Amino acid sequence: MDLIALLIQIVVGIIVVAPILWLVGRALVGGQNAKFTDAIWIVVLGTVIGAVVGVFGGSLISAIIMFVVWLALIKHFFDCGWLKAFAIAVIAVIVFIIVVAILAIIGIGIGLSLGF
Repeated sequence: MDLIALLIQIVVGIIVVAPILWLVGRALVGGQNAKFTDAIWIVVLGTVIGAVVGVFGGSLISAIIMFVVWLALIKHFFDCGWLKAFAIAVIAVIVFIIVVAILAIIGIGIGLSLGF
């Protein structure tokens, strides 16, 4: 496990994933239960635990374990049930995909307009 790569993953996760997770959490469980610091803790712990589980191989079992870990982190930090944690995770993934697609379109548009 490369410590520098793990730190980079954590920082990128905090910058990209935490705000999306926080906004979706606020929408579904309210501002009292979904704080931005909670979203940061979810991302940091999920990334670190994912790196540890990833050491044992990229099997289907490790993917299922990580899915349950992420749901448990969302459930714990956002103080909600399993079903609401699942809804937050699914909606956060959908929002993340939309944001990435928009950024890709903007990036391509900027590249074409600059002649790249």
